[in-house]
Amino acid sequence: MSIVNNVTRLLDSRKILYTTYELSTEKRGAQETASLLNVDPASIFKTIVVLRDKPKKPLLVLVSGDSVVDLKLLASSLGEKKVHLPTEKEAEQITGLQAGGISPLALLNKGFQVVIDSSAQNFEQIHISGGQRGLNIKLPVADLVALTKAQVESVSKPESAME
Repeated sequence: MSIVNNVTRLLDSRKILYTTYELSTEKRGAQETASLLNVDPASIFKTIVVLRDKPKKPLLVLVSGDSVVDLKLLASSLGEKKVHLPTEKEAEQITGLQAGGISPLALLNKGFQVVIDSSAQNFEQIHISGGQRGLNIKLPVADLVALTKAQVESVSKPESAME
């Protein structure tokens, strides 16, 4: 029996083809998820909540599992002076979702601007959170961009560049 939630109902109602993967509900990183699903970590996209200085409207930024958000690139692509990351607890309060289950599809029509790293265009389909821990969804990049009205920008750097 697959998990049915608002995200899967939305995708069904829009007739978007997707595949769900159910995992246990502990919080895990993109690398671990990729290993469990036996897929390239670059095809797993994590949703990062980012705050701008003004207006205080939060962003949802999707970057591949093997990279991190480059805040300078992101600010520049949005025409902002500065953007910053909230704490995990703040991100959960802002979205109403648990870290590890934050999904742009669960937050449609909630006023979040969505930015997807341009590396998503290297894939026909990518994996994202299904709006709750333990639910991973693989769907076409083009459908995700259209559904979320996302801006596609180069906004990440390799995780290894952080060390």
